Amino acid sequence: MEYVNPEGLRLDGRRPMEMRQLRAEIGVVSRADGSASFEMGNTKVIAAVYGPREVQNRSQQMNDQALVRCEYSMANFSTGDRRRKTKGDRRSTEISLVIRQTMEACILTHLMPRSQIDIYVQVLQADGGTRSACINAATLALADAGIPMRDLVTSCSAGYLNSTPLLDLNYLEDSAGGADVTVGILPKLDKVTLLQMDAKLPMDIFENVMQLAVEGCKAVESHIREILLENAQTLVIRQGYGS
Repeated sequence: MEYVNPEGLRLDGRRPMEMRQLRAEIGVVSRADGSASFEMGNTKVIAAVYGPREVQNRSQQMNDQALVRCEYSMANFSTGDRRRKTKGDRRSTEISLVIRQTMEACILTHLMPRSQIDIYVQVLQADGGTRSACINAATLALADAGIPMRDLVTSCSAGYLNSTPLLDLNYLEDSAGGADVTVGILPKLDKVTLLQMDAKLPMDIFENVMQLAVEGCKAVESHIREILLENAQTLVIRQGYGS
């Protein structure tokens, strides 16, 4: 199958180095301490954060830092697949761990000892890049909850198909069997917090694909900061301090 046509366009009409449209919204779950929805093209996820709050299981309490927990799930209608996915399946457990470890790298857990922060992420519609979308939604939800962080953590994927590096893969591209690199970064600190690759690549090609994913992460960061700024301005106006 041809994933990039002779005119240099992908199946969905994008250029190889073009991202899908990004959309985000803060405060979508009223009872949560922080929440957000995040869309990357047709992939839509929602994240809710509760905490910092008292540790529910005292045996897990840490005296020097907060306990971070994460639960990832996919809505049964998210893929159009009629097979019902059981809660706690291996893939969900693995992605929950990836998201938790990625978020722990940015949360200042030492400022909240003997407390617990719960992050719940659900995929509403899946069309590739669900891990990245979940991490981006969780970042916004943590910011909405006022959780202190070293930096925003943002994520994006890139792949290599038809001898062409492609940014922000959709489901058809992701399932084509080519190399897929998912990256998470702390943009201001210039640190990588997540790097996953599901196929081998020559080092020079890998560096190009990874750099493309990093550029995608920076584009996501710019969008997230815009959303946070808009939200802050709205709050200021509501409180009567704006013009």
